Amino acid sequence: MAATTSGALTCSANFSVEIDREFSRFQAAFLCPMLVVEFLVAVASNGLAFYRFVTREQRPWHPAVVFSAQLAISDLLYALTLLPLAAYFYPPKNWQYGEFACRLERFLFTCNLLGSVIFVTCISLNRYLGIVHPFFTRSSWRPKHAWAVSAAGWALAALLAAPTLSFSHLKRPQREGSCVTERPEACTKCLGMADDLRLEAYRAYTLVLAVLGCGVPLLLTLTAYSALGWAVLRSHGMTAAEKLRVAALVASSLALYASSYVPYYITQVLNVQARQRWRARCPGFASLNEAKAAVDQMTYRTHQIMRGLMPLAICIHPLLYMAVAPSLGCCHQSCCSCSNSQMPEDTGNSGQVLPLNVTATPPKRGALVP
Repeated sequence: MAATTSGALTCSANFSVEIDREFSRFQAAFLCPMLVVEFLVAVASNGLAFYRFVTREQRPWHPAVVFSAQLAISDLLYALTLLPLAAYFYPPKNWQYGEFACRLERFLFTCNLLGSVIFVTCISLNRYLGIVHPFFTRSSWRPKHAWAVSAAGWALAALLAAPTLSFSHLKRPQREGSCVTERPEACTKCLGMADDLRLEAYRAYTLVLAVLGCGVPLLLTLTAYSALGWAVLRSHGMTAAEKLRVAALVASSLALYASSYVPYYITQVLNVQARQRWRARCPGFASLNEAKAAVDQMTYRTHQIMRGLMPLAICIHPLLYMAVAPSLGCCHQSCCSCSNSQMPEDTGNSGQVLPLNVTATPPKRGALVP
């Protein structure tokens, strides 16, 4: 067993190399092809969605379009980080782009993942305001407010992702020679997780991400959709078909959280804790077999599976653009039937819910508000 200068026992390098070899096999078999497919689908779908916003939406953009465009940009940037990650996982697992690119890739991955969650939440809250409080939206909610919220969302995502620039690092080759699958110790690793000396700090950071990057947005979305659902159920001005569309929107957004973001963040925290437990026991392992047996394979594999499945969310997001399309106002020639003449008379503060085919589009400058 190795020892530090202070005499404290450390984990055997041979044990770590063999465990990394086992992990790399699973990543190459599962993550690599998944990330390539998700990259292609996400770039195509979100690229087309953003192109549509730029070329077909009337300026100034409706707040729903502003948030949807930010989500498309975030998803595109997030998708661009998947390709170098897939290339890295392809055997032999070797990072060839330098330390700066390693840190930047991990930062962009985390920042745009957080941005996706934030803007999905913004779309949900905007949808709530447009349906439940249409007259407030028409009189007070302007595109400039949506742009300001978007800027704050980007700033929050960058702030929460900033620690990854410190935690991410390169693990230099431990042996000289060519980097091949049979000699992983001769390869360079790009690690998004902190080294052994800062694992506790990294665990605390993952908890912060789970709470602020997933838990709070989920709570806001649940609150908004609960209020929206209750208002829709009490509404006498909506048809059964319109109520079904609202239910589908609510269900799809919550399913998106339940199937991607929530499991990813939970398994990330559990995976870090499992690594801490293994590292704490490692100096006492008598053999390689004992070290392998102590690895929490279930937690590790579950987190890796979620790393592969979670980007599916950015492939599904264009469906959210379709869901908000009926509320974008008279932005297209085909939507001219959504005229102000369809707006019901003001009901004051009664909270009357608008039908989905009636929009809460802010009036243009100089127009009279009915």
